[in-house]
Amino acid sequence: MAGERNDPYRKFRFRVEVEGIDQGGFNEVSGFDASLDVIEYREGTDTITPRKLPGLAKYGNITLKWGATDSMDLFEWIQECIVEGTIERKTVTIIAINEEGEDVATWQVNEAWPTKYTAPDFNATASEVAIELLELAHEGMIRTQ
Repeated sequence: MAGERNDPYRKFRFRVEVEGIDQGGFNEVSGFDASLDVIEYREGTDTITPRKLPGLAKYGNITLKWGATDSMDLFEWIQECIVEGTIERKTVTIIAINEEGEDVATWQVNEAWPTKYTAPDFNATASEVAIELLELAHEGMIRTQ
C-alpha cells in the first residue's frame, strides 16, 4: 500500500532452531555471511586490466552463544562431533521475530556441524551469566522468508 511504513526488524528478537535438538534460547548469533571469490585472468593480448571471473562461494562460520543450563542436548551433538569424531550435519534456522511475536524473516543454514566449542569461564567476583559458545561450519545459507 502507498504510504505504508516498513520498519526494519529489531536484532534482539530472534530464535534459533537446530534440527532435532531442543535447546533453550540463544543470546547471540553472529558470523553468518556469504562471499564470492574473484579470479583475475589476463591473456597476453588483453589490455592492461585483467578480466574478473566468479570463483568459489564461501560461507563464514556461525557463532552461537547461550547461557549455560542443565540442558545437555546441544552439548551431546558437540561431544559426538568434536570429541568422538562422528560428524553429524544438521540444518540450523535463524528466525527474526517482530514486535507481535510473529516470525518475519528466516535464514536456513545447510549442512552445519560443530567446529569449535568454548565452555564458560568462571570468576567468583563476577555477576554475569555463564556463557557457552559454539562455532558451526556449514555449506551454505539461504533466506527463506
